Amino acid sequence: MDDLKSQSHGHIVMLPFMAHGHLIPFLALAHRIRRQTPFAVTLAATTLNLRYLRSTTSPDDDDSGIRLHELPFRSSDHGLPPDTENTENLPLSQMGTLFHASISLAAPVERLISNITAEEGRPPLCVISDVFFGWSVDVARRLGTKSIAFTTGGAYGTLAYLSVWLHLPHRSTDAEEFSVPGFPERCRFHRSQLHRFIREADTTDQWSKFFQVQLKLFLASDGWLCNSVEEIEPLGFDLLRKYLKLPVWAIGPLVPPHMLQKLSPISPNSRSKSLQKHTGKVFGVSPEKCLDFLGSHSPNSVLYISFGSQNTISPSQMMQLAIGLESSGKPFLWVIRPPLGFDIKGEFQPEWLPPGFEDRVTRSKQGLLVPNWAPQLDILSHSSTGAFLSHCGWNSTMESLSQGMPIMGWPMAGEQAYNAKMMVEEMGVCVELTRGVESQIEAEDVKRVIETVMEEEGKGGEMRKRATAVMEQMRQAVKEGSDDDDKGSSLKAMDEFVRTILGDSTN
Repeated sequence: MDDLKSQSHGHIVMLPFMAHGHLIPFLALAHRIRRQTPFAVTLAATTLNLRYLRSTTSPDDDDSGIRLHELPFRSSDHGLPPDTENTENLPLSQMGTLFHASISLAAPVERLISNITAEEGRPPLCVISDVFFGWSVDVARRLGTKSIAFTTGGAYGTLAYLSVWLHLPHRSTDAEEFSVPGFPERCRFHRSQLHRFIREADTTDQWSKFFQVQLKLFLASDGWLCNSVEEIEPLGFDLLRKYLKLPVWAIGPLVPPHMLQKLSPISPNSRSKSLQKHTGKVFGVSPEKCLDFLGSHSPNSVLYISFGSQNTISPSQMMQLAIGLESSGKPFLWVIRPPLGFDIKGEFQPEWLPPGFEDRVTRSKQGLLVPNWAPQLDILSHSSTGAFLSHCGWNSTMESLSQGMPIMGWPMAGEQAYNAKMMVEEMGVCVELTRGVESQIEAEDVKRVIETVMEEEGKGGEMRKRATAVMEQMRQAVKEGSDDDDKGSSLKAMDEFVRTILGDSTN
């Protein structure tokens, strides 16, 4: 990188979408850019989203050169409740309104780029935007800078999401299975892998009107950054590049550095304090209690269950999951929220679980129920955690695989079902339990899948071996090296990205 650092400095503007699952990878990418390049970074977001980002940053973080710029946004101007600047806590019925409202950020972003250009005597080197901000491509072009898409998902899941929205292939057939443009025929998709909004989309609905416009605009960008690793998704990256006909740089995994190192044990107090600051969340149970519970069990024996910060399951699914967990006899740590139809941030009611369930599993030390939020990074990196029942959001997937953790998939929304499909069919690190909140699930199925994934031999053992191999590939991808030959693939990809954006600006 020395040859790049010797060239003239520049400025990069970053625009994350208004969701916690997008904000955190953008901040991680900003830190990666600052560590690996000489460029200044301005990360622009609305007031409350900046407040969340600041809550995740420790005073010890080396964030010099990362500027947080406030973009004006009044949710009430768009028919949203006051102080609604994020998908968190927003009812599904109003989610589309927030997506459409995000287009209003174009004018303040244009002012920001114009001000930087006036102050520095030249435009920023590039604008790195969330793939949902397709409007930023036109803004960047108009103001004389490059436009780069950043997908916070993986290559396979991103292509599936992009292609399904742009082509709506399921609308051309009555069959349950169908092919998707950009994928080989062997990678057929199933109607149940589509969220209800996509299944019902017909180009005239509010979701089609947003996604088909915004995603298509990014087909004319200067390249895409992807939070994944070339070696773990060879098919996904090959297909995505062929579809986009643009440079795609695999610069992941954007997980905290300690997740990719073999660390000596850290005291629970010091770990939990740093972690609570990192997530910006208040935990439902103290991190110390979670770590004590994990510490009381043998290596690779505990099933960790979490559906992400915005998802929950139906009351009947919750009941069957609980019965299956208890009958499996396996230890578990469950981040639990009120089921669908109830206030997701409300108090948890015992009647949503089998009678006496919590008392029994607590007394026997089989299970720990954690309301709302848990220290996920600590849990996944603990030696006692053996598998992850997950919604297959990409951030959670990266965190899990960075620890060599096999996954039980229960995808909910977005590209999660495509991530699960890829991990089952291409990686062999996942078994899908069910999909979404509309599916029927029986306790016997839960028990059977848990036993399969947690077994030391057989399929479970093979999944763990494959997940461990993926972990090693992720660690190699971010390996520092004295020269280019020794450097990991993700660091090389960042170098290539830098050379691309410096291209015209250094002439």
